[in-house]
Amino acid sequence: MDQTRLRDWIAGLLGSPDLAIEEIRPLGGGSIQENRLVRCRIGDTTRAFVLRMDAAATIASSRSRAEEFGILEAVWRAGVRVPEPVGFCADPSVVGAPFALMGLVEGVGLGPRIAKDLSLGGDRERLAQTLGRELARIHAALDPRELPSALAFLGEPEAQPALAEIARLRASLDGIGAQRPAIEWGLRWGEVRAPDCPAPTLVHRDFRTGNYMVNESGLTAILDWEFAGWGDPAQDLGWFCAACWRFGRPDLEAGGIGTRAAFYRGYTEEGGRAVDPARVAYWEVLAHLRWAVIALEQGARHVSGREFSLELALTGRMVPELERTILRATAPEHWS
Repeated sequence: MDQTRLRDWIAGLLGSPDLAIEEIRPLGGGSIQENRLVRCRIGDTTRAFVLRMDAAATIASSRSRAEEFGILEAVWRAGVRVPEPVGFCADPSVVGAPFALMGLVEGVGLGPRIAKDLSLGGDRERLAQTLGRELARIHAALDPRELPSALAFLGEPEAQPALAEIARLRASLDGIGAQRPAIEWGLRWGEVRAPDCPAPTLVHRDFRTGNYMVNESGLTAILDWEFAGWGDPAQDLGWFCAACWRFGRPDLEAGGIGTRAAFYRGYTEEGGRAVDPARVAYWEVLAHLRWAVIALEQGARHVSGREFSLELALTGRMVPELERTILRATAPEHWS
């Protein structure tokens, strides 16, 4: 990475010709994108940023960095607790690829650690309630009928988000040549029971423990917007509560950190629509289907040779357990 070009770009963006870069180093935790800490000195002050760019290999369902940054700016303006969007660089000559620059948010974002380390996040029921409130703000952040031109890439909401999601998952399976009968069973189950969605909203589509940061007191930021788009708001509720994202705490149904009641309470108190448990349960099944497909894609990144990674290889090995969960949830005795 050419530090001189990056320094010049940041200095021009901030209008600070005396800016100096003191440190650049990788940040852990990004399984799809690459994140680096960039610490700068401007006069007598220090500012820290996160530089976010594509990893060596990504997955087809991930948005571009430009689109993700546009969504981040929109939710920042709507008051969602996210890192400050500082600027976007489309010129690949600066660091080798387009990238987004965001303010650094202090805290811990690793899902298993958040679930198990009770010194983080403050009161857990309050944390679950706060996350519910943030999710309601996300769902209210944009009106598809009054979309700014900068977000035209979001297009029109799909008439049936559940069926559209299933179509995307099938296309992803075909894209990597995966043949998984249990997943195909689950997708067909989802087609037959797909609920209508009369009022689509902006959805995060990866709202879970591991994609937000906490300190000792509570929530500091919601991260990772590369999958966001229009959809059924119950999709985010189901994704957060799905068993696959509880990190060894199956008793804490809200992301492995709190109760559903607290999470739902925060959501409805902030103006989110009434929670339909049956709709959320449906999207929990689709959460396992989607995570199984993403895990297969992650494993394929390693197997293809484009990005050798033990983490990616192990992610691909999660799929059988996800398939067992899917088969249990869709067994005929559980669904009439």
